[in-house]
Amino acid sequence: MTTYILLTNWTDQGARNVKASPTRLDTARKLLRDMGGDFKAFFMTMGKYDMVIVCEAPDDAVLARFCLQLAMQGNVRTQTLKAFPEAAYREIIRSVS
Repeated sequence: MTTYILLTNWTDQGARNVKASPTRLDTARKLLRDMGGDFKAFFMTMGKYDMVIVCEAPDDAVLARFCLQLAMQGNVRTQTLKAFPEAAYREIIRSVS
């Protein structure tokens, strides 16, 4: 599984309906699970982003579909980072010419 970090912000719609956010989170978690992925961590944050999600998905296409489905609901916008674990990082650095 590939690890991803989603930097997430509420849209105006999402902020107006913030009290429904925990239910939307549960729905998003189930959606990703149904697509073969999983949430590993969720944080509400202060600063540039409202929430940070660490998740896993079978591949980039699955996560792209997941993010598109979130966007279609209109409550959040995401920026996605593909994350490399330390072992992969070390292998990548070793392979640099």
